[in-house]
Amino acid sequence: MDEATRAVTSETGLHLVRGRAAYRKRAWQEAFEELAAADREQAADATDLEALAMSAYLLCRDDDAVRALERAHTLYLEGDDLVGAARCAFWISIGLLVEGEEAQAGGWVQRGGRLLRRCDLDCVERGYLLVPGVLMNDGPGGDADAAFADAAAIAEVGERFDEVDLTAFALHAQGRARIRQGGVAQGLALLDEAMVAVLAGELTSPLFTGLIYCQVINACEEVFEVGRAREWTDALARWCEDQAQLVNFSGICLVHRAWSLQLRGEWQAAIEEARQACERFVSSEPRIGAARYREGEIHRLRGELAAAEDAYRDASERGWQPQPGLALLWLARGRTGTAAAAIQRLLAETTDRLARARLLPAYVEIMLATDEVPLARAGVRELTGLAADYGLGVLGAMAAQARGAVALAEGEAGTALVALRESCQGWQDAEAPYEVARVQALLGEACRDLGDDDSAAWELTAARNGFARLGAAPDVERVTVMISPNRSRPGGLTPREVQVLRLVATGSSNRDIAEELVVSRRTVDRHVSNILAKLEVSSRTAATAFAHEHQLV
Repeated sequence: MDEATRAVTSETGLHLVRGRAAYRKRAWQEAFEELAAADREQAADATDLEALAMSAYLLCRDDDAVRALERAHTLYLEGDDLVGAARCAFWISIGLLVEGEEAQAGGWVQRGGRLLRRCDLDCVERGYLLVPGVLMNDGPGGDADAAFADAAAIAEVGERFDEVDLTAFALHAQGRARIRQGGVAQGLALLDEAMVAVLAGELTSPLFTGLIYCQVINACEEVFEVGRAREWTDALARWCEDQAQLVNFSGICLVHRAWSLQLRGEWQAAIEEARQACERFVSSEPRIGAARYREGEIHRLRGELAAAEDAYRDASERGWQPQPGLALLWLARGRTGTAAAAIQRLLAETTDRLARARLLPAYVEIMLATDEVPLARAGVRELTGLAADYGLGVLGAMAAQARGAVALAEGEAGTALVALRESCQGWQDAEAPYEVARVQALLGEACRDLGDDDSAAWELTAARNGFARLGAAPDVERVTVMISPNRSRPGGLTPREVQVLRLVATGSSNRDIAEELVVSRRTVDRHVSNILAKLEVSSRTAATAFAHEHQLV
């Protein structure tokens, strides 16, 4: 061996030594660079290539990971190590699933299974090859029953081989499936059990650790289990902080933190977390889309509508659904027809119940804004049913808020008060100041409709102060007008009362008005009585004269 060759060999050996040491220390960027350098000199064996691939996954370099695993797969085959080749097939399928390549992922799973059948060996890889199927059936539109059955089979393999990673994955997967089957309490208990091993650091694979963290947090967010979502997000943040070079799950953690911070009312901090997530992901389009959507939501609530539209557009272009935020943005811009068409279309094409629960509050709000009270009422019925079935606090608060808003639109202020008090308590328990302020504004409106002006002023002032602390400029402006209603509506009439007065002024009877507004005759009778009292007149004729005098018709 000449001196030049010895120098290359020596340098290659150093790359391997440094790369393996960095991998053990979980210094993922260093491990990737050193192992990649060794691979370029064709010195990395199949085990080193697997380590290179894992490092690449953790750096969000999925294409590099898949290429390394494909070569490791080939080396294992050449060495007649069918189990090693099958293991690589599994990890390749995971990378392809992340990229949305389900057909290719399924192909690699089939190849891995065929290799294991050839060697006829009972091994833990048989359990791992069931994982992609569970992931594909896990989300909206998937087969929850099949996911639960496969997860149970994975659990059996994990326990038999004492493979903690596999067992923890199976527990969390069973929990997610059980939630989708409607067993929320049992599902959450399974998620908690899975997290015991994760928090104790018992798992050997950082990929499985991060995957379970994120899947559990997603499940909690999907069912509006706010407290658990925050707890697990904080734990994920600590795990990420211990690995300074981690990119993949640290970026996802930032998106979850942005959601939690937004709910807590820490809007600027939420935007900063979302922007950091975009910087971390770099080339992961859907994940950047999730972060940009979160930015859009906060811009919309602040009244920064142009910035919100830019963020929603960017999220959409990166493959992230920008609704219902975009429909609410259109509503804020006065494009009520566009908003209504968008939310109705989206709800019609969404079949997953929990996904519908996320859309229904916006649907009810937009239907009320377009005076489609019967449609809003139907949305409330569905949302109330979901809250009853899933038995979750925040979902119950959402349903009660929607019930209260619809009751107000129908002139049932007393009924509205009961629902809104329930909702306010739920949002307070969830530490969600923006939603608390929104409900307080509705409470103020209900109190005013019942003639309790002092309580109305109290609730409305509290709402305005809450919005002001958050920087929710459009809501501050809206509630300020509500506090001084005479400046916007003659006689202190509510929007619904103005609508009824206009119909009275056209000569419509109470029966006609009830049919026109699709409300009960009793509701119209109450509206007319309130109108006469507020205007201090004793007849419909006098009320009609008032309407003409103030150009309401």
